[in-house]
Amino acid sequence: MSGSLLRASWAWLLLCAVAGLAGAADPLAITWEKNTLTISGAHLSGGEITVNYLEAYCRNGSTDADWVKHTVVGHTTRLVEARDDKTLIRLEDAVSDGLRVTHEIRSTPDEVRFEITAHNPTTRRSEAHWAQPCIRLAKFTGADQQSYLAKSFVFLDGQLARMPTRDWATRARYTPGQVWCPTNVDRNDVNPRPLSPLVPSNGLIGCFSADEKQVFGTAFDPYQELFQGVIVCLHSDFRLGGLEAGETKKIKGRIYIAPDVEQLLSRYRADFPLHGQPAPR
Repeated sequence: MSGSLLRASWAWLLLCAVAGLAGAADPLAITWEKNTLTISGAHLSGGEITVNYLEAYCRNGSTDADWVKHTVVGHTTRLVEARDDKTLIRLEDAVSDGLRVTHEIRSTPDEVRFEITAHNPTTRRSEAHWAQPCIRLAKFTGADQQSYLAKSFVFLDGQLARMPTRDWATRARYTPGQVWCPTNVDRNDVNPRPLSPLVPSNGLIGCFSADEKQVFGTAFDPYQELFQGVIVCLHSDFRLGGLEAGETKKIKGRIYIAPDVEQLLSRYRADFPLHGQPAPR
């Protein structure tokens, strides 16, 4: 290649890089107020996703128990920090049994990252075995409680399975909804909604946007259950397991926005290599 042609090629690559940077999306904006985490962006389908963060801390023995009288462990949340550019939030939860949980939440143009630290400073075991981030997806899917089900998916037998999946459970203390429990979690310790007999291939649950040009996915590690809820919501509920006195645990989570399932899976596998290797759709 001649010198002039080489210089022209480098100039073209530089121009493309600059153009790409100029056209790159801004980070998703994250705000938190009154237990609601709001994720927004001009490039996000529907413009906004909200999360009840956190809906509840929960006791074990919950699958066939009264939600209010038995399962919910009370908590309060304090906003510790909210960066002006809306890319970082720090929260601190005081759980009624003495457990303390801190949350660092960061955003990128196509992701929200959760780094959670739970510590039990008391002299007794914590009652909190799992917790629920309830992610509301009506605007993203452009759907209501009935129609969003067909937009939603989990992975079964290594394949993407749209809801309602096969062997859809319909009986439970409370209906409707659907719960998927991984093999390492006691099936007596999950949400008191219909419990699927099927075991998910991995910890990823998600849905398609209204025009199906974006894919939402969420995962936490460790996770207690995947849950399709009773409003237009999806859950990957994270596992605490009842911390012993003085014990500390780390949990990580992700909310992904991807252009297709293959890219969603690629990012999920990189972040959660121990969750299995699901096959593409």
